[in-house]
Amino acid sequence: MIITGAIKIVVILIAAFVIRALLRKVIDRITTPGKEGRKPGLLKPLRERAPQALGNLISERREQRARTIGSVLKSIVTILIFGIAFLEILIVVGINITPILTSAGILGVAIGFGAQNLVKDFLAGMFMLLEDQYGVGDVVDLGPATGTVEAVALRTTTIRDTGGTVWYVRNGEILRVGNSSQGFAVAVVDLPLSYGANLAEATGVLERKVAEVADKDPLKADITAKPEVLGVEKFTPEGITLRVTAKTRPGRQWAVQRNLRAQLMPALEEAGFTAK
Repeated sequence: MIITGAIKIVVILIAAFVIRALLRKVIDRITTPGKEGRKPGLLKPLRERAPQALGNLISERREQRARTIGSVLKSIVTILIFGIAFLEILIVVGINITPILTSAGILGVAIGFGAQNLVKDFLAGMFMLLEDQYGVGDVVDLGPATGTVEAVALRTTTIRDTGGTVWYVRNGEILRVGNSSQGFAVAVVDLPLSYGANLAEATGVLERKVAEVADKDPLKADITAKPEVLGVEKFTPEGITLRVTAKTRPGRQWAVQRNLRAQLMPALEEAGFTAK
């Protein structure tokens, strides 16, 4: 009887290790990126919003996303398999597992109440990864912090702002996400004019100049559609403000804004327009 029980326990343990190893191998297979940065098999049915403008960062983003989800799946597999194996061993030994299951349920509820924030962070992180709300290389506004995403984990997101400060934001505390790196961006340039300026003539100067600079390097590679001079944006005690917009590649709007501002304002001044 003892020998038979020992053999059953050994068989259960061997089966548990073999099944765990096989499942972990399957998880590795579906979470490993293919050749030339191809999307891992696990991510193929999932939505991906990574902009092509991120270049090489796309592969890094995919790899991190798949690796994180794969790590969670491995942990779940390990807990389930060895948990079941442990219960099977107890049955072989002759221990009644009903009180154990009852106690485990009560303990689970107690731990759940005590670790609500941790569970909330992990669940939020999982949904964020599955939905691909943002990833490494994206410029985001998470409310508590704004900057470039450096790392994405299940519990926290790491962001570096324009001043170089690194922020660690708990995923469960993120109520909204503003992503400036998905699809396209818009460069907005406001140009001041003095009262009494000929708006039609000033608009014409801007339209000619913005069309000229948009067709030359370095802006040609970043601007994806014909820039527009929208006209008067607002009146202030100091003067009138004209607005120019240009659709750009994700994450390039700020560089385009600086370049346009540096070229459009001198063009207005050469045409005789002043800010005051």
